[in-house]
Amino acid sequence: MVDLILTQTLNGLASASSLFLVASGLSIIFGVTRIVNFAHGSLYMLGAYLGWTLVEWLGPASPLGFWGGVLLAALLVAGIGVLIEIAILRRIYQAPELFQLLATFGVVLMIQDIALAIWGPEDKLGPRAPGFKSFVILFDSRFPTYELLLIVIGPAVLALLWFLFQKTRWGTLVRAATQDREMVGALGVNQRLLFTSVFAFGAGLAGLGGALQLPREAATLHMDLSMIAEVFVVVVVGGLGSVTGAYLAAVLIGILHAFGILIFPKITLVLVFLVMAVVLVVKPYGLLGKRPTGHARGPAVEPLLRPADGATKLAGLAALLLLVAVPLATPDYLVLTLTELLIFTLFATSLHFMMGPGGMASFGHAAYFGLGAYGAALAVKWLGAPMEPALLFAPFLAGIAGVVFGWFCVRLSGVYLAMLTLAFAQIAWATAFQWVELTGGDNGILGVWPSSWAVSKTAFYYLALGICAACVLLLRVMVFSPLGYALRASRDNPLRAEAIGIDTMRVQWAAFAIAAFAAGIAGGLFAFFKGSVFPTYMAIPRSVDALLMVLLGGVQTVSGPIVGAFAYAGLSEQLAKLTMYWRFALGLAIVLLVVLFPRGLVGGFLAWRERFGAAEGAR
Repeated sequence: MVDLILTQTLNGLASASSLFLVASGLSIIFGVTRIVNFAHGSLYMLGAYLGWTLVEWLGPASPLGFWGGVLLAALLVAGIGVLIEIAILRRIYQAPELFQLLATFGVVLMIQDIALAIWGPEDKLGPRAPGFKSFVILFDSRFPTYELLLIVIGPAVLALLWFLFQKTRWGTLVRAATQDREMVGALGVNQRLLFTSVFAFGAGLAGLGGALQLPREAATLHMDLSMIAEVFVVVVVGGLGSVTGAYLAAVLIGILHAFGILIFPKITLVLVFLVMAVVLVVKPYGLLGKRPTGHARGPAVEPLLRPADGATKLAGLAALLLLVAVPLATPDYLVLTLTELLIFTLFATSLHFMMGPGGMASFGHAAYFGLGAYGAALAVKWLGAPMEPALLFAPFLAGIAGVVFGWFCVRLSGVYLAMLTLAFAQIAWATAFQWVELTGGDNGILGVWPSSWAVSKTAFYYLALGICAACVLLLRVMVFSPLGYALRASRDNPLRAEAIGIDTMRVQWAAFAIAAFAAGIAGGLFAFFKGSVFPTYMAIPRSVDALLMVLLGGVQTVSGPIVGAFAYAGLSEQLAKLTMYWRFALGLAIVLLVVLFPRGLVGGFLAWRERFGAAEGAR
């Protein structure tokens, strides 16, 4: 028993060191630049691939070849980080934080296809480290010496970071920028050079973490997203911007995960997210995090959501009439495509309701979309209900989850709120994935078909159009209702809103539940559209899709999510048809859109129209 406990503890510490190397870089980058770098997992993946190439080239058998390749890979990834910061991020530092997140997601897509083109789809298994190929005997159990090395590397890197931040001028500037970067700039410090060096240093740590993983696991094209999810958890649990907190969180999660496999094997998929949810509920800013101050970028108050003018209303009516007429003159495949776009439009609009007026970003909105789909499917499978009552049960199940999850989430704000929504979404996903008796697990629920009158593609299209259009219009009415104005007041100045009698937490809670209810309607329609339901409907990529749709259209515009849904989904489909490297093209398009339209497509158009009108008036 003692040897098992010791072995699992050491396994947990080895995993913690690997997590810490990547998480510390992300924490440092966020602390100074305030960028939630979604591409940090891609830098980790590049470190693994470059490490594999360089070690093979320099000679894996010799210590100089292996360790030289690992260090050189870290340096090359640091150089790639410099290119990303100069070419992309430097141009959007003044953009809203979520648009910076959108740009880094575009970088993720680009790097995925670059890695695919260079290294191919096959996994790359790295060699064992020279000098650390053996094992030691601990209480009659064998433990690899390389794992012991990783255990030592974690605290060694932590000590090195402490020395850099406490004993060097560069570290002093980094700490100062973490506290108040505007004041650092006012004192004459070259902020551009500081930001570039910080991003390069954080990228290098991610690359080092990836290269050091080669003797433990193969380099794959999917390791970026799997790692970034856990790293985000580590950084948030430790406290954004706190390197020491990141190490404590990595150790906590590493140990819990090592023993969780033995004690609670059925919750290993979401154990780290359960930990994050508990920590954020008890300590809203993480273990060693502090309430963010002095980091605002741009205006303190978001632009007002304005009612549509006459021309915009006419354009919307024309678009609706065009959608009504489309099935009369188009082939079936286009009708199917438009049906899916309509459902995603409602999904994006539901997220916009809490993001735009409420300022509550969600990384886990797919939970309610998926619960709506499962609600409809379970009503059909277990209750034998036809489509009509099943569509009513779908938003009911999603709305209940929104009420329960929202009660916890609205007590936080900013990135912490977004990460807690992600934690709840992962818990819902794991429940659907592992509760095989009820949901079918990864086999899903099949045979979720519409009623006989809605079986044809055209009939279901009109059903989706009617429901989605009605829900979108109702959400728009709510935006300009007393609830919507109270929601915006709670977003812009919570203290003043409370002073005039607005219960900000209750208002945000209501908006959270309404958004979940609307997403459940979209999920129910999607279940009957596809004829089946799977756990992937509430996975992280589905939440990212909704987030991208809202951001591409424009958060502070009512029509933004509609335009964003059609732009993102349509662009993805067309690029997938044109090239096998469509992710690179899509990522590049997203980055260009963020650089050219830092407030989204509709927001950029409105800003251009205002400037044009002002110029005309000046004449």
